[in-house]
Amino acid sequence: MRILVVEHEANAGIGLIGERIHAAGAELVRVGPEAGHEIPVSPAGFDGVIVLGGSSGPTDDQVAPWLPRVRGLIGRCLADEVPYLGVCLGAQMLTVVAGGVVAGVRKGPEVGLGDLVLTDAADGDPLLGGLPRRLKALQWHWLEMHELPEGSVSLCTSDACPNQAFRVGPAAWGLQFHLEGLASTAEAWARDDSEELSNLGLTAKQLVANVREYEPQLRQTWAEVSDRWLAFVAEHGTTPSVRST
Repeated sequence: MRILVVEHEANAGIGLIGERIHAAGAELVRVGPEAGHEIPVSPAGFDGVIVLGGSSGPTDDQVAPWLPRVRGLIGRCLADEVPYLGVCLGAQMLTVVAGGVVAGVRKGPEVGLGDLVLTDAADGDPLLGGLPRRLKALQWHWLEMHELPEGSVSLCTSDACPNQAFRVGPAAWGLQFHLEGLASTAEAWARDDSEELSNLGLTAKQLVANVREYEPQLRQTWAEVSDRWLAFVAEHGTTPSVRST
């Protein structure tokens, strides 16, 4: 099993999901501007595709000139029903490609450990079904998915951001929160975004401490979700070397 991972920035890596990919014995192939490998516009040769987070918006092509290639890759995943997982920016890009709308967070940025509530539709979802209704995850975003794509299924919400997770088509998921992120991730981002945290009235020390305290539960919950996605890939993600040409 081969998993393609699009990494927009070196400090927004695969984290916990990567641990689970290696535990499953799958091959992880990192691409992106700082990974040293060009982003393909087709998922050919891969069983599943993950697009991670980043500081740009989903259409900020002048700031991140590789984004058109990523949007093209996501479009091919949707067309070919190649299992796709978008995290934060990756979820926002899925939203845009599938016809939804992304804009600034209406109630202000979500940063740090945040509360999530699964929708009723999540009960039968391959990734989120059967989990506790209320969960926590690391949040770090200034944009949100204002309108989900037509025909998509809303799976998760929060007080500040109603569209936290969704599924579009049979094999593509977008998660606004960071299931891959643990305390070390929060620590690195807090260091890089110290001015933004101060503007929000947050301190890096307390933010990281909150994530670290809850890390065992984060690891348990989101490792299980990562494993479920990988199981879905193993079952449905036959390498599309022919159908994607």
